[in-house]
Amino acid sequence: MNLKKQIVGSLFATLMLVGCGSTITNNKSDKGFDVDQQLIYCVKQSSDALKLIPNDDSSIPRNVAPNSKQWKFVDYTDWTSGFWSGELWYLYEATADQKWSAIADKFTAYLKPLSVTPALDHDLGFQVFTSYGNGYRLTNNPEYKKVILKTADTLATLFNPKVGTILSWPREVPNMEWPQHNTIMDNMINLELLFWASKNGGSKKLYDMAVSHATVTMNNHFRPDYTSYHAVVYDKETGKKIKAVTHQGYSDSSMWARGQSWAIYGYTMVYRETKDPKFLDFAHKVTRVYLDRLPKDLIPYWDFDDPIIPKAPRDASAAAVVASALLELSTYTQDAVLAKEYFDKAEAMLKELSEHYQSRDKNTALLLHSTGHKPAGSEIDYSIIYADYYYVEALLRYKKMKAGNAPLLTYSFD
Repeated sequence: MNLKKQIVGSLFATLMLVGCGSTITNNKSDKGFDVDQQLIYCVKQSSDALKLIPNDDSSIPRNVAPNSKQWKFVDYTDWTSGFWSGELWYLYEATADQKWSAIADKFTAYLKPLSVTPALDHDLGFQVFTSYGNGYRLTNNPEYKKVILKTADTLATLFNPKVGTILSWPREVPNMEWPQHNTIMDNMINLELLFWASKNGGSKKLYDMAVSHATVTMNNHFRPDYTSYHAVVYDKETGKKIKAVTHQGYSDSSMWARGQSWAIYGYTMVYRETKDPKFLDFAHKVTRVYLDRLPKDLIPYWDFDDPIIPKAPRDASAAAVVASALLELSTYTQDAVLAKEYFDKAEAMLKELSEHYQSRDKNTALLLHSTGHKPAGSEIDYSIIYADYYYVEALLRYKKMKAGNAPLLTYSFD
């Protein structure tokens, strides 16, 4: 049996979304978006990528340069190290094929040292919750849970109660006024680790830290139009805001696409975990300014204010993050018109990514055209692993919703 037949058989004969309790049938939307076909594509691409990965713990895929088929590999200390194993767990979820579980477990194990070493920075949620978090959700392996809880305690060591947020970069970074306290927008995603741990055997203080971080960030990290700065520097002793800057965007006054996507995803998640309406209201506000300024095809340029638009590079990763977040956010609003807008735009984003951004025969990643750190000349127009991770997550959330189920796939276990 050839690979395509194996994939089709796995997806259509045994496709089970965990917790659903029944086989999910094909759900092609009225607009012609075939989510199962995209999942088949993801399985094939990832199968091909596996053939290129050396068998050692320093070979975790991070990116592929334009016009290249060669992955750049990193070890567990890299902030992106959890996305590959997270993607593999999602493929296991999509196919119910134990092959993917075994492979995901192998790459997940590479990250275990993060739970027992001092915090390198705030990215522990990105690293451990995408990997061990998805693994535990799908397998209930008690060893995974131990790693998650230990890692949450490690992340908590970066919390500064005088400021009320987690220190993002505990080291010298340009323009961050070290040794003052810096917090970046990306950190919102890592709060999910603290919320989960607080509800699953960890200290209740972890919950309070996460709420504090989200609240202080909400009050200091945004302009009057609800666009976000990338970083805020606080006085580490008084908590006073020193300055707000955009480290990876075009300028301190611009809307960096991925930073805004972290805010949309982050505050949607914080509302889910707290049910505090102020966070839901804020999620709507940071989403509105993003959606209203998108180009017609709904895939953002790397920064909404780059003066060379439309010649500026795009960022498929931001689109994938927002598509996934919109699907969840659509279920939290009582406004039927707004809920439909969120769902329809998420679907349109996934359709555009699937039709025009898939890597296909160019390399073995899932998506092309993401932008990492343009001001530093890093990962411009690359395939980047976190774009692939959120793309698969969004496809699975979409599939669940088309089948009439709640969109949540990640980290909502008791």
